[in-house]
Amino acid sequence: MDMTTNQPTLAKELAAELATNGVHAIDAPVTGAVDGARTGNMAQFAGGDEKIVERIRPVMELMGPLYYMGINGSGSITKLASNQLWAIHATAMGEALVMAVKSGVDLSRAWDALKIGASDSWCMHHDAPSVFAGHYDPSFSLDLCRKDLRLIMAACDDAGTAAPGTRLVYDKFEEAREKYGSDKGELHVVKLEEDAAGVSLRLDGDWTPHWEK
Repeated sequence: MDMTTNQPTLAKELAAELATNGVHAIDAPVTGAVDGARTGNMAQFAGGDEKIVERIRPVMELMGPLYYMGINGSGSITKLASNQLWAIHATAMGEALVMAVKSGVDLSRAWDALKIGASDSWCMHHDAPSVFAGHYDPSFSLDLCRKDLRLIMAACDDAGTAAPGTRLVYDKFEEAREKYGSDKGELHVVKLEEDAAGVSLRLDGDWTPHWEK
């Protein structure tokens, strides 16, 4: 069972190699951040033989919900798509909040409003507090974001998709990494927008870090 965020092609190669020795390989990367790991609520995307996935489901679901995605590599590609959307959402969240605040909207009210309707996202609920607190979530570094985004762009290339938005977002994360340091928290991509606009998204409140909940 490979639960890492990795190349779908690697998952397929490992499965083929292990099969020669009678071993079944499942790629089942996870999502849910540190708090998901602490609470046993890590979603897993599984690729491989469906019968094998069903056989191990009772054990896997001790960590969180398990979704069967298809043949080997399907779990890995689903995780990359999930991270692809997260990176786009995080960048867009920063742009939207900065625009609203610089235009005179109270930050707390803007956040409440953007958590409903078409603008709602897991990122707006889960990650905005890390921006408000000013630590930008050090549980996942910009260097790891770079690794994931490179895997995502390689997957887009393999699939023959243009993905222009993803490539622009990759450039923003690279800019943040170069400006603030590769070890800094993933949401420094939002700080990049704050600094460019001369706006602060600090907000008073009891913003308990998600890895401490």
